[in-house]
Amino acid sequence: MKIAYITAGAAGMYCGSCMHDNTLVSALLAQNHDAILIPTYTPITVDEADVSQKRVFFGGINVFLQQKVAMFRHTPWSMDRLLDSPPLLRWVSRFAVKTQAQQLGDLTVSMLKGEHGHQRKEVDKLVHWLAGEVRPEIITLTNALLSGMVPDMKRRLGVPIVCSLQGDDIFLESLPEPHRRESLALIRAHCREIDAFIATSEYYADFMVGYFEIPRERIHVIYPGLNLNGHGGPSADRSDAKFTIGYFARICPEKGLHVLADAFRLLQKTRSASSYHLRVSGWLGENNRPYFEDIRRKMNEWGLADRFEHVESPDHASKVQFLQSLDVLSVPTTYREPKGLYILEALANGVPVVQPRHGSFPELIQATGGGLLVNPDDPEDLASALAKLQENRAHREELGRKGKEAVHRHFNAERMARETVDLYKRYV
Repeated sequence: MKIAYITAGAAGMYCGSCMHDNTLVSALLAQNHDAILIPTYTPITVDEADVSQKRVFFGGINVFLQQKVAMFRHTPWSMDRLLDSPPLLRWVSRFAVKTQAQQLGDLTVSMLKGEHGHQRKEVDKLVHWLAGEVRPEIITLTNALLSGMVPDMKRRLGVPIVCSLQGDDIFLESLPEPHRRESLALIRAHCREIDAFIATSEYYADFMVGYFEIPRERIHVIYPGLNLNGHGGPSADRSDAKFTIGYFARICPEKGLHVLADAFRLLQKTRSASSYHLRVSGWLGENNRPYFEDIRRKMNEWGLADRFEHVESPDHASKVQFLQSLDVLSVPTTYREPKGLYILEALANGVPVVQPRHGSFPELIQATGGGLLVNPDDPEDLASALAKLQENRAHREELGRKGKEAVHRHFNAERMARETVDLYKRYV
């Protein structure tokens, strides 16, 4: 099957959606499907083998210039290709990542207008290339924010279009009015032309019924899967080590590191406080460095600096090594997470998790048996759950064993790819 999978680069940062998309297309290729991963905005950043195309469409520089300067809406395509150079886009991404969503309202609306927006030339480039060189049987968009190109694709390519739902509302809710309202109206209109949708959890599928006004029967749930190469190897004997609590995710307020820090402070009031250790890793952008440094400063003030450690994990091997150094992982998000790949990664290595009782987490905990649920935004409840696991080694090892077995059996890339192809066959 000829599959065109259009993903969105995340301005140089590690992004769960990019990782998910790359893993899926890698698995599709391994199963002998003719799949092509097409990046937009910027090249994608992943810690596994990158299978995406080297050419970037809707390059971030061109998209921005066409929004701000009318002349660039009419420049020749050959000139645009210079600005779409992957090395140049990666360099510019270092600065673009500081841009807040609140500043992107007018650009978002224009992109969603597609062939009627300021980036109509970019739509034409991509559709022309798909029609002339790729000729796909089916197209998948990784999020609804890319749906501005749907009307032109349907008219000129005449193939089914599937859209993944992976957290679109998080960005949309950060837009100021009237851009949020206008963007939502445009997406809802485009959704009526999309053939099917894939959600990463039952929670998110149900939520999107109301948010994007999509009939529930058109949303299909396919749980994420991991490329398990390297995961699940033997962990070091930790019987005499300090009880290590870990955080592995993008370091930002919405992922809730400050909630975990507050819970860690509460743990110091227990008699065994000296045996606790907090290790933190994940992508840290310059825009969120003040947030992280504020947490580090509080740790110093609380007398916990010697028990708090920030660990760089720039590649797959170092990520697995970090996870295997933990006794438990917690990423207490303040928003309702639709995927939670970091939960699956921890469980794949036999590390139990403690997560807030919202979003996709209850489903993942129920399906894997690999962790505990606590009240959202509640450091006391989180601290209590962490203390219970520290005190009961047999219980946490049982949670880790169940979680590891479940992830390796069901939450793998091969299963995710098979289910995706089965869905595609219903529409091709």
